[in-house]
Amino acid sequence: MASAPQPQLPLFYKDLLPVNSVDHADWKAGSLGDASYLTETHAIPLTTDEFIDAQRDFPIVFTTGEGALPIALFGLNEGVNVFVGEDKMIAEPIYLPAYARRYPFILAKLQPGSEDMSLCFDPTPGMLGKDKEGVALFEDGKPSEYTESVLDFCRRFEEAGQRTKLFMEELERHGLLMDGEIAITRNDMPDTPFVYRGFRMVDENKLRDLPGATLEELQKNGMLALIYAHLFSLNLMRVIFERQMALGKVPMNADGTPAPALN
Repeated sequence: MASAPQPQLPLFYKDLLPVNSVDHADWKAGSLGDASYLTETHAIPLTTDEFIDAQRDFPIVFTTGEGALPIALFGLNEGVNVFVGEDKMIAEPIYLPAYARRYPFILAKLQPGSEDMSLCFDPTPGMLGKDKEGVALFEDGKPSEYTESVLDFCRRFEEAGQRTKLFMEELERHGLLMDGEIAITRNDMPDTPFVYRGFRMVDENKLRDLPGATLEELQKNGMLALIYAHLFSLNLMRVIFERQMALGKVPMNADGTPAPALN
């Protein structure tokens, strides 16, 4: 079975194989068993369709550089996820972004230059296999109901990604994004704040200064609600920070000063 062309694999994925009725006719899909693939992930891509649900659990910020996209923060430092316990399980009920829920499946382009996308999977976690206990991928040579539902989920995720791209383009068009900075002060270190940078956020001053007609347009098309979901979610930065402190996962310099970084 040949892997799909993969010059650079997306987050979580270590390999990709296309699902097909020849190689996988008698394969079944089990469960991942745990959330070990999330353990060292501090930021997960998010679509705008998910802002309202996600803002209850995570800070929502935007990546820097070209092709900025929304991300949900599971930690404030590289390699830190405060929601996955030592047993590799998610410790409490939280909203899990669709990007993570689709794993190990993904829609991918198998041919360079082609717009056609095929359902693929990452074989490394061992969720799918010939001898697995679970649900069949194919029945009588055709995709099973399970496979059709996975394909539909991945298609809807891609459609949400297109809406998210339009949202980001609108933020850029109105000049609403700025470099973010969050300073968090511990009670026992009042003169030494932990300053987190390396992300973008909506500039509230520029938002307030938009013409009334523009604000009305943003309200009607639903963007204003999404913007405020993002802004309200930033209050959770301190919550994530305190969870990291409790876990002993806030990096410190040798002299005892904070050495945080959000990248």
